[in-house]
Amino acid sequence: MSEPRTVLSLAEAYLADRRLLGFTAQSSGSQIKSFARFADDVGHTGPLTSRIVLLWAKDEAHRASPFTWGQRVNVLRPFACYLADIEPGTEFPRGAPFGRSRRRLAPHIYTQEEIDALLSATRRLSPLHGLRPATYETLFGLLAATGIRISEALHLQCRDFDPVQGKLLVRWAKFQKTRALPLHPTVTTVLEQYLRRRARDGQTNDGAPFFLSSRTGKQLRYRAVNDLFRKLCLDIGLKNRGAHPAVRIHDLRHTFICRRVMLWHESGVDIDNAMMALSTYVGHANLTDTYWYLHAIPNLMAVAAGRFETFAGQREEVRRG
Repeated sequence: MSEPRTVLSLAEAYLADRRLLGFTAQSSGSQIKSFARFADDVGHTGPLTSRIVLLWAKDEAHRASPFTWGQRVNVLRPFACYLADIEPGTEFPRGAPFGRSRRRLAPHIYTQEEIDALLSATRRLSPLHGLRPATYETLFGLLAATGIRISEALHLQCRDFDPVQGKLLVRWAKFQKTRALPLHPTVTTVLEQYLRRRARDGQTNDGAPFFLSSRTGKQLRYRAVNDLFRKLCLDIGLKNRGAHPAVRIHDLRHTFICRRVMLWHESGVDIDNAMMALSTYVGHANLTDTYWYLHAIPNLMAVAAGRFETFAGQREEVRRG
């Protein structure tokens, strides 16, 4: 008689199937395995039940927040669908047992002065005139100038930059989508200068990481970049204006999008057509993710409201003849 399958073995089989299909989400995978270990540890056997899911979601080892509990439940939803196909009697909580589990907090939108101060601080990193200051100035400048994700920037290789065409190929994009980004000539120039500086300290062959760690000689790691970013923000006295606990590297992406939309609003560009182009450029999966900024950022709301007032006034003048 065969031993009953553990929840962990089912979770590992599920994640293996996902990897074969091209999914690489590490965070959700670790949470699914965390749930599986929890279920095995408390002696759960048989089909998945709503009770064991809710017990794990509210496990006292995690922050007691209904929002967090709801997120943990949602992480398990695809796994539950997988189990339902192989285990009759599988249950899963219906609806949203802990209320809304998805929200988007208003980001910190950097001023030009804050970005300038951040880049200036990178130039003072040690060793002065070494590769490290140049690497971080170029990295943070690229994020601010193009709005690409930090993960995309860190996975860039030298071959992904085409200085002749002035383009950057983003291969390690979210949702496994590759996109080519046209660059402003000033950005192209800065990237060329960085590669020339790089050539004195490390390999610049096609497959080499674009952003190189001067300490390890390998690709920069997110944790090291994030730790330094936080320190620089403290050093320059940057004050958080967003709804998150602190300013984030990702807010450079938000800032790029907001600035671009504000420029279009102020210059009278057809926003609907422009938003489609912007959504493609930044790699959003849904156009609604780009339109979110129009109602989430006060400055954008003010500009949009002003344009609407002008439009409404013109319509009224036409009506009156």
